[in-house]
Amino acid sequence: MSVYHAGSRAVQDLVGVRDRADHVGRSLGPDVKPVAAAFLELQPLLVAGAADPVTGRVWASPIAGTPGFVRATGPRRMSVTSGPPDGDPLATALSTPGTAVGTIALDPRTRRRMRLNGRLRPTPRGFAVEAEQVFANCPKYIRRRETFEQVRGRAPGAPRALTRLGAEQAGLVAAADTFFLATVHTDGADVSHRGGAPGFVRVVSPRELTWPDYPGNAMFRSLGNLHCDPRAGLLFLDWTTGTTLQLTGSARTGFGTGGERTVRFTVTGAVHVPAALPLRWSAPEHSPADPDNSR
Repeated sequence: MSVYHAGSRAVQDLVGVRDRADHVGRSLGPDVKPVAAAFLELQPLLVAGAADPVTGRVWASPIAGTPGFVRATGPRRMSVTSGPPDGDPLATALSTPGTAVGTIALDPRTRRRMRLNGRLRPTPRGFAVEAEQVFANCPKYIRRRETFEQVRGRAPGAPRALTRLGAEQAGLVAAADTFFLATVHTDGADVSHRGGAPGFVRVVSPRELTWPDYPGNAMFRSLGNLHCDPRAGLLFLDWTTGTTLQLTGSARTGFGTGGERTVRFTVTGAVHVPAALPLRWSAPEHSPADPDNSR
């Protein structure tokens, strides 16, 4: 599989960063290197993204566990001995052999993140991903959280399926300094991180969100996917209570004359789960890269 597909190339050319993207793209490969394997084993949270094989909707889902539940079990394989919360909209995809899946492990303690994309294979204890692309991203826009604890006895609330955002969901989005974006293309799936000061994602209406696309690594994998296929899934989470909000819908990118980019997302479905994750993180520090870190 080539590093970039036509959608990413189109956006790179539009922004004028093809040469830089080619340089950064040399770091992408199918191998899980020892430093990546060691990183994975320390993580209590993995985010997966894929298209549901029945509905075609794209979702991003959280998978939590005791560190070590995600491991490299081969030079090009990641194994996960857990699954998404009960009632998760991605459950069918994550139990279907051959599903194209994107994953990201983000560690707020070190402001590091690692992405692994490939094809899924169910296992007796969870699933494995046969890696096609493995790469790390820079720490930009990640807010450091020094510690986490696993909250024993935290019982997830009943999943609430919605078609629009109410006041509670809009409040969660407005308070977020992080969300995860799942996108797809003809050859696979991808999950990326988006971060900023609370309020960087705006709720325009009960069915529409918008956010600025800050400068990144010039690969334009997510925006490239959206250039060809507007389907997308968003995951917001409350780092203290473990509450999650998953959105599915479509997204389009607007390019301003001054080089700024804005993504507009239309909600077609949502799942809100109080206390979905048994994790509680400490309060965040500002990201030094955050354009709005004076807030």
